[in-house]
Amino acid sequence: MDQKMFCFQCEQTAQCQGCTGAAGVCGKSAGNAKLQDQLTGALIGLARAAQGKEGLLTRETDRVMLEGLFATVTNVSFDDEAIEELMDRVHEEAGFLYPSCMACPACVAEDYDMEELWQADEDIRSLKSLLLFGVRGMAAYAYHAWVLGYEDKTVNRFFYKALAAVGSDHYGMKELLPLVMEVGEVNLTCMALLDRANTETYGTPQPTEVTMTVEKGPFIVVTGHDLYDLKQLLDQTAGKGVNVYTHGEMLPAHGYPELKKYPHLKGHFGTAWQNQQREFAHLPAPILFTTNCLMPPKESYADRVFTTEVVAYPEMVHIGEDKDFTPVIQKAQELGGYPEDRTFTGINGGSALTTGFGHGAILAAADQIVEGVKSGAIRHFFLVGGCDGARPGRNYYTEFVKKTPVDTVVLTLACGKFRFNDLDLGTVAGLPRLLDMGQCNDAYGAIRVALALADAFGCGVNDLPLSLVLSWYEQKAVCILLTLLHLGIKNIRLGPTLPAFLSPNVLNFLVENYGIAPITTPEEDLKAILEKG
Repeated sequence: MDQKMFCFQCEQTAQCQGCTGAAGVCGKSAGNAKLQDQLTGALIGLARAAQGKEGLLTRETDRVMLEGLFATVTNVSFDDEAIEELMDRVHEEAGFLYPSCMACPACVAEDYDMEELWQADEDIRSLKSLLLFGVRGMAAYAYHAWVLGYEDKTVNRFFYKALAAVGSDHYGMKELLPLVMEVGEVNLTCMALLDRANTETYGTPQPTEVTMTVEKGPFIVVTGHDLYDLKQLLDQTAGKGVNVYTHGEMLPAHGYPELKKYPHLKGHFGTAWQNQQREFAHLPAPILFTTNCLMPPKESYADRVFTTEVVAYPEMVHIGEDKDFTPVIQKAQELGGYPEDRTFTGINGGSALTTGFGHGAILAAADQIVEGVKSGAIRHFFLVGGCDGARPGRNYYTEFVKKTPVDTVVLTLACGKFRFNDLDLGTVAGLPRLLDMGQCNDAYGAIRVALALADAFGCGVNDLPLSLVLSWYEQKAVCILLTLLHLGIKNIRLGPTLPAFLSPNVLNFLVENYGIAPITTPEEDLKAILEKG
């Protein structure tokens, strides 16, 4: 193919077909994209080398696998040097598994050429892409748990199994379909692990109102998803006159008791990730990126961007494993912050946000919810959540939530909520109508609530007055979708576009077996949902 790169893993891929030019829509260069393919090929080589040698896999091998997959998630690593260093570590681990044959041309640990995947039959390519992108997303969740000291052997071993299948010529549709569904099953275990890691480390989230007012004086904005990094920063800024504000998916941090106890964790700044180039342009403070959601920094604020973990961008200051955030703190003190308090608003004009309605808080009100449904006070539940993004059409989710009837409840999670989480929807049956359940990392909580309600009403999840209206952008959304399908959840509405990597045959399979449908208009979708009951 006459192209400089090929990537179609995110929702915003060019022409809904694939990025093939000098740079991707996300901003990564063609050279960076090829390096990410080479890293993936090296990981597949490591996975193939590990087959039959699981007893030789170490914690470092698993770590390299997690970091390597996480680094290839959209908007994580734009740094060629960082990717090359990861590749070296992958090759080193493969060498430990096959020390005597690494120089062999036919070595079992030889890197896989990703062109074989991109040039494959469209249905095989589609299923292998689903498999690959799903485990990339799952690796991000596993990594968040890993840094807190929580691991699961079943989860870790599945990465090797899945990648070996991606690199195999012996898998047809019949063999690949069950593996794709297995991603959903294993990801459920992975999300439960991360939920346990977060709640046992930081406590059960509590409903919390979060201001969008930034107080005068030095401050740091923390974005991404990693609560561990936030905790380290809060410890290091304590008593130094530097306040900390969350951005994007870090908003739910305010609900955790062990994080909200820090008085200098003041509030929230900004909206979702795709607005950062505008929101950070004149920010008199440093920004710390802890996970994915990094966009190429504009010159107006590039000197204030710091990265850590697997996030990397050329010439940006990177905080290493020692987690010494001194450079970030010094930059905050140097810049000085705003001279007076400044209040920012969400896209609908709200100046405060409420978060912390995790499964613990919602299930604590289960009796109240069940009674509300039985009495007719609550007619329907909507889960409106997922990734935000820049492609036109995402205002659908704002309008959908605005139009939901007053006798319905809107559950939400992930950064898609910034389209509407500053709306005041009032209450129903003594509960807020809008319940923010947390990050995309907290999707397990929504699943637990759905299963608990099904148990309370003695029915299946698909029989509940519950509808899922989801937005997607990157690979974590892919593994969550596969988990929902593994649980047999049907009639999910997905937007703003369907994945480019779904071939017509694979898409037909999902439509016929799970009723997946694209969003249409808020009015049409609401009418269809409520008429169905």
